[in-house]
Amino acid sequence: MENADFIQAFETGKFPPKQFNHKAHIKLAWIYLDQFREETAIAKTCEAIKNFDQLHGDGTKYHTTLTVAAVKAVHHFRQKSTATTFEEFIVEFPKLITSFKELLSLHYGEEVISDPKAKTTYLEPDLLPFT
Repeated sequence: MENADFIQAFETGKFPPKQFNHKAHIKLAWIYLDQFREETAIAKTCEAIKNFDQLHGDGTKYHTTLTVAAVKAVHHFRQKSTATTFEEFIVEFPKLITSFKELLSLHYGEEVISDPKAKTTYLEPDLLPFT
């Protein structure tokens, strides 16, 4: 699916819920970061996923800290990337898909991620700040 089609389907709620997995989450962040500065990409990713959860879920799966951390991680690796497509980017940095929890654990202790506030408010990393 082309990036514009992916965003349109996602933002209008037409993206198939069964296809919204971790890779799709990372792709959403990648596309927004391709179009906007990090701060705007974070806001748009958070809004889009929150809306998607309300449309297709029960509104409880969205997690602010995990979503912001994912966009920040994608942004970090995009700055090092030579990729021009999402597929090239994932080949370059497969750990964003295959080992995301490990990457996240470099920045966050389990206490912060599991804190109920982390679902609704972005909590800064307690181990290693994002750069």
